[in-house]
Amino acid sequence: MTFKPRQRKLAAFLVFCFAGILASLWFGLPYVRAAALILKVANPNDNSLLTRIGAHEVTSNYFEIPSAAGAIKARTFRPVGISNPPGMVIVHGVHELGIQEPRLLAFAQAMASNGILVLTPEVESLKDYQITPEGITVIGESARWLATQTGHPVGVMGLSFAGGLALVAAADDRYANAFAFVFAVGAHDDLPRVARFFATNKIEAPDGTVTPMQAHEYGPLVLVYAHPEDFFPPADMPGAAHAIQLDLYGEEGAPQAAAKLSPASRALLESLLKHDLSALRRPLLDSELHRAAEMEAVSPHGKLAGLHVPVLLLHGAGDNVIPPTETLWLVKEIPAQELKAVLVSKAVSHVEMENGISWRDKFRLISFMATVLKHGWRVNSLPLKQK
Repeated sequence: MTFKPRQRKLAAFLVFCFAGILASLWFGLPYVRAAALILKVANPNDNSLLTRIGAHEVTSNYFEIPSAAGAIKARTFRPVGISNPPGMVIVHGVHELGIQEPRLLAFAQAMASNGILVLTPEVESLKDYQITPEGITVIGESARWLATQTGHPVGVMGLSFAGGLALVAAADDRYANAFAFVFAVGAHDDLPRVARFFATNKIEAPDGTVTPMQAHEYGPLVLVYAHPEDFFPPADMPGAAHAIQLDLYGEEGAPQAAAKLSPASRALLESLLKHDLSALRRPLLDSELHRAAEMEAVSPHGKLAGLHVPVLLLHGAGDNVIPPTETLWLVKEIPAQELKAVLVSKAVSHVEMENGISWRDKFRLISFMATVLKHGWRVNSLPLKQK
């Protein structure tokens, strides 16, 4: 059978159109899935047509990970219908709910519905509002466990301070081979600098500029709760810590607990609970100086020169818990060849989606999340190197 010239032109045109449609679907799908993921994170109950495109049913399971650091409480989110899904560890931030924290659950469910096996380990120190080396160990051990289960390196997503801890774990020789990439949301670079921000309401940028910014009220509470011995005499420390814990957890009784302290401690604690730093600024700065070595131990600053995994950084432009300048510092720290995507966005607050944002900001966020998903789906093509 032969084609006339006009038929050949028509056939070539149809093939070209068909190829174009396939290309559009191929390159466009990550963006569609990224938009659906964002909608699901913002509203886990969203069941619109967009969120259902290519979405998988998700099953969940609680268990404990055996590790050299002891048993780690964890939960998996597994996409149904995929025999060997790529893996991702998602780590909660500083919050008493740990792996039950709603924002973590939203991310985990949304990622799993995109065909990724998600592991959420519980970091007990972060759950108790403490940022310690234990977090680095738990993240590293969790990544290594999941990589062993899947047979491939895994992505690691850290929310808030867990983002900074994840970067430190990825640069650690003990765990580096288990990491396929790090996705840090609202991460810190230097904890002493963040502590100074909580005390002074000023952010420090890499270019040397210092800008006023009102810190979130919970920042000073976390600093004092972490080391009450820096602020209260021994007799008042347990009562002060209990009062602060009640306030952080959103429970009643903090003023009543404060009333049982000595007059000086009561006055200091009441100022803290009212978010009045006039009497606390100097003690907070003194504590930061005294604890600088401890804070530096859990900071990526100065530890990322040997990092050999891709990194994606997302930060809210108005983040007043960990200011967006911390991501600018991380950009300077991370080897240029490993920095795959950076977005400081008005579409994000701390680790939450904002409302009422422009289409340009929405598209930038969708484009960024499409890049994250591409890295996530590519995980199974990477070999797991044995040490």
